[in-house]
Amino acid sequence: MADATMAMTMDKGLDHTIIGESTKSWIDGQKGVLEYVGIDIDDLARYSTFEETCWLLLNDRLPTAAELDAFTAQLRANYGLSEAMLTLLRSMPVSASPMHVVRTLVSAIALEDPNCNETSDEAEMNKAMRVLAKTPAIIAGFDRLRRGEEIIHADVNNTIAVDFLHMLNGEMPGEATSRALDVCLILHADHGINASTFATMVAVGTESDMYSAVTGAIGTLRGPLHGGANERVMNMLQSISSVDDVEAFVMGRLARKEKVPGFGHRVYRAVDPRATFLKTFAQAIAQETGNEDLYAMSSAIEGVMEREVGAKGIHPNVDFYSATTYFSMGLAIDLFTPVFALSRNAGWVAHAMERRSDNRLIRPRCQYTGPHGANYVPIAER
Repeated sequence: MADATMAMTMDKGLDHTIIGESTKSWIDGQKGVLEYVGIDIDDLARYSTFEETCWLLLNDRLPTAAELDAFTAQLRANYGLSEAMLTLLRSMPVSASPMHVVRTLVSAIALEDPNCNETSDEAEMNKAMRVLAKTPAIIAGFDRLRRGEEIIHADVNNTIAVDFLHMLNGEMPGEATSRALDVCLILHADHGINASTFATMVAVGTESDMYSAVTGAIGTLRGPLHGGANERVMNMLQSISSVDDVEAFVMGRLARKEKVPGFGHRVYRAVDPRATFLKTFAQAIAQETGNEDLYAMSSAIEGVMEREVGAKGIHPNVDFYSATTYFSMGLAIDLFTPVFALSRNAGWVAHAMERRSDNRLIRPRCQYTGPHGANYVPIAER
């Protein structure tokens, strides 16, 4: 039987398929390069802020001081959660996965947006603002509730990084800690057409709304093959008694042909450029928070891995040192991926707006491998 798909190329995982054009981020996996709108990630990590990076991804250029001030003010004006949203947050089971809660509450933001289905530039930007501004309060609020503590409301005088840590921990973070989170948010903000960003594009391709697209992205990020790597890194670190046991632990995993969490990447064959800068901040925050042993253990694991498999292109990725960083900030391990979502919101909403401006329904084919001409058998005869 003739099948149009026979003339097509099988590409499981779409590794070798270009689905469109984008100006948001560019990756050279062989050389270890990541750029947002042409700006090297190292420069952004050193000199930018998460708010400025959000503007860059949304507008394809760096803002003027006045533009950044106006953008920041608009973000902060959207920080708070309504009483209805707070009631919904309080109704979540304390045993729930934080990613399920984030997915549910971000979806619920649409219920309070009278312009949810409008697609003007202004309406789309307002949706982006709501998602970016309210997600930190959702994550921090749920974590406090499940710990039996009261929600701390957002403070419009704080940056997203500072305010999130204040809402989470009930105290103002130290300078190194708040800057480390800001850098983590920058580093995770976008990364080409990864699985969750692709999910965003598929939803927008149907002309669905941005909230639906981001909700789908959050659900996709939750998968352990995408967003949960830094959680596995932290679980690994906690399973090792001390830095003296690192050598035996790593060599044992390698001998059993088991992966070491936080090493290797689908795209990078050189060192992940995000990991290079984050390592410095991981050390600084570990010192500020008394987690020097955790950093020493991470560094020792990296040393053994570089010696044993570095020549094969297996190096630390961004998740490896972000685990140490997030844990030192006081984040529970199951909050690592929600904070990843908080950051990746920037890329998701930017790609959603970009896709809408040049849209085509994404509809790949599948190679059918089932039978043909099968007979229907009445139920009494089966």
